[in-house]
Amino acid sequence: MRIHTGEKPFTCTQCGKRFNQSSHLNLHMKIHTGEKPFTCTQCGKSFGQSSYLNLHMRIHTGEKPFTCTLCWRSFICSSHLNQHMRIHTREKPFTCAQCGKSFSSSSNLYQHMRIHTGEKPFTCTQCGKSFNCSSNLNQHMRNHTREKPFRCTQCMKSFNCSSDLNLHMRIHTEEKPFTCTQCGRNYSQSSSLKRHMMSHTEEKPFMSNHFPITSASQTDLIEDYEESKEEEHRVKIEDKTYLETDGILKVRDKGCFTCTQCGKSLASKSKLKIHLRIHTGEKPFTCTQCGKSFSHSANLNQHMIIHTGEKPFMCTPCGKSFSQLSSFNQHMRIHTGEKPFSCTQCGKSFSQSSNLNLHMRIHTGEKPFTCTQCGKSFSHSSHLNQHMMIHTGEKPFTCTQCGKSFSQSSSLNQHMRIHTGEKPFTCTQCGKSFSKSSSLYRHMKVHTGKKTFTCPQCGKSFSLSSSLYRHLKIHTGEKPFTCTQCGKSFNQLSYLNKHMRIHTGKRSFTCTRCGKSFTHSSHLKKHMKIHTGVRE
Repeated sequence: MRIHTGEKPFTCTQCGKRFNQSSHLNLHMKIHTGEKPFTCTQCGKSFGQSSYLNLHMRIHTGEKPFTCTLCWRSFICSSHLNQHMRIHTREKPFTCAQCGKSFSSSSNLYQHMRIHTGEKPFTCTQCGKSFNCSSNLNQHMRNHTREKPFRCTQCMKSFNCSSDLNLHMRIHTEEKPFTCTQCGRNYSQSSSLKRHMMSHTEEKPFMSNHFPITSASQTDLIEDYEESKEEEHRVKIEDKTYLETDGILKVRDKGCFTCTQCGKSLASKSKLKIHLRIHTGEKPFTCTQCGKSFSHSANLNQHMIIHTGEKPFMCTPCGKSFSQLSSFNQHMRIHTGEKPFSCTQCGKSFSQSSNLNLHMRIHTGEKPFTCTQCGKSFSHSSHLNQHMMIHTGEKPFTCTQCGKSFSQSSSLNQHMRIHTGEKPFTCTQCGKSFSKSSSLYRHMKVHTGKKTFTCPQCGKSFSLSSSLYRHLKIHTGEKPFTCTQCGKSFNQLSYLNKHMRIHTGKRSFTCTRCGKSFTHSSHLKKHMKIHTGVRE
């Protein structure tokens, strides 16, 4: 009833705070006494409440039971998920009374308030410098310890804070999210954009006592310099900005570096240097494990993962790991359902560009994979590999139940349904079920009565293209299936298989009543009528 009445009879003698239950007061008192009776067996950290210990244990177990349905990111507690959801909803319910700025979490507002109060409670024990939040102190401490825990997976360069790594990653992704509203030029850093904007306002930015800037074109040079991947040093000579690399001074002409081989313009000297390797064939980065060489250090680092077996990119929804960021991004489309690659001919979409390229062959009719035995062409290499088994006679997939072998795993899976009795394909019209999708498709023509495939020779129509293809062999006289025992030829593979039983004596069809065996299913059906008493 105290919930409804608002009565709070239990008062803290230390601070005067009131509670409606004695248990709540007892929990609160631990703040004043410093009592922490619940200790983690993994790391020894203690807590005032068992619920806090339970939450903490998820750090060790890796359990993250609260998942965002929009981006699949997981969290150890519901409050973290609720806070995260505000990123998607853009909700900022916590507002600063001093300046009106809003925040998505109370902790961010509390931290922000220190700007107004000037409070800096976190002090460095090494140099005495103070900070308004613990994360800034932790970042600062790395200057003393030289620790750089944030490593780029592309080139293995390390950084002492995650924000510097995020900025660095834009070199590899070539992301430039900051756009000038005046001229449309893009930048990877907001500071570069701000400096560039001064070229429109005719402001003169002041970099430092050593590097004064005197023109907009020189400002652009500084911007590109900052985004360069190599260490270069800027010097000032007679109001012209130069770049000094390896003791050589080179002035940049109109904000670009031009390749003398092909005329391509690059934004920085380092990019030109890398580009020139295309022409020279230079591959200065060599793998110490296998001796393979690369033109870019990033490519070598990516290659090294093959030897180390490292898979740094892990999918949080399913736990699968990947060695390359591109493979990870490609995999994530399974979860998001994203299909960014669309066919311009029919509008069908795909999650991978390679799948779109394969699909385009349907429209172009391209069949680049040709069988060296019979000259038949295919649009997919996998289709050619399957076809080659006809010539080699290879049947690597064997049924564990009856020993029958197949050239394709899909054929074995289909065959297994004979033993399991599984019929997963059901007709929506009459409820009849089938073990093969092709059988259902063929059956559906019974209901529609549609016969779309017509023989150009005699005008006979068929409901299936395969039936028309078989029929055409009557007109052409083609009999591509030849018996290796007696040389007799057939126009269908099933006829050849049936014929082969004459030579092998194999009787695959057995009567369940009396055990008698037959070479053909039709013979077994005829025999079964003896047992059932059905007369012809």
